[in-house]
Amino acid sequence: MMGSMAEPRAYIHEFVDITGHNRAKYFQHITANWSPIGQRDREQLCFGIWGTVGSTGRWPEVINLWEYRDLAHLAENFRIECDHPSMQDPALADWWSAAEGFRRGGYDRVLLSADFSPSLDELLAQGVPGAVYAHDLVSVTPGTSRAFLELVAEHGVDAHREAGATLVGAFRTALVDDREAVLLWAYPDWATWAESESAADHGGPLGRWRATARGLARESWRFLMADAPLSPLRTGRQPTESDRTGWTG
Repeated sequence: MMGSMAEPRAYIHEFVDITGHNRAKYFQHITANWSPIGQRDREQLCFGIWGTVGSTGRWPEVINLWEYRDLAHLAENFRIECDHPSMQDPALADWWSAAEGFRRGGYDRVLLSADFSPSLDELLAQGVPGAVYAHDLVSVTPGTSRAFLELVAEHGVDAHREAGATLVGAFRTALVDDREAVLLWAYPDWATWAESESAADHGGPLGRWRATARGLARESWRFLMADAPLSPLRTGRQPTESDRTGWTG
């Protein structure tokens, strides 16, 4: 159950539309070329960078997730960006210009962590094994996303653990009248994911969880993701300037 009254951590969750065959180049540009700047100038942590498995969702696509201490910390980052006519930090003009060659736009959300959702530091200390990640986007009745997350804490985490998955994140989407939740699960290998999904068709841990969740979930969409080479959950550390190759902005 969620009982703590501590301020939730805030996150920016990004769906990024990649142009052509540039996903690997964007992986490098967002991790090695941007994340060290964000860490230094904004105390922003790179939580995870993934590529969507195209057969399960949109393609080519990248998912970025950035961690902030709380909404006040996120607001300060917004101030830095928006206090300019261009609504972009002029110090990052070269980075934005280079990024334009790899992507054409996207869709972002502000997320707030559930009390039981691990921080990046906790995940790195734990050493989460994730060859493949499942991303659940869950729509619920307005005003019930917190109740849904309580259900995840009570039943969903154990059900996924039985199926071989580890909770990476449990969030409610801000600014949408508490009607959406995002869940991230790590599977140690592809075979474990396949076995768990097959078992769900015959009951199994995931099948039982999904039956329970239907009491609150109006609609859910699951797709799969794989880590970028420099994603912290893969490397066990934040990207650093030493990871840069071919970019000196």
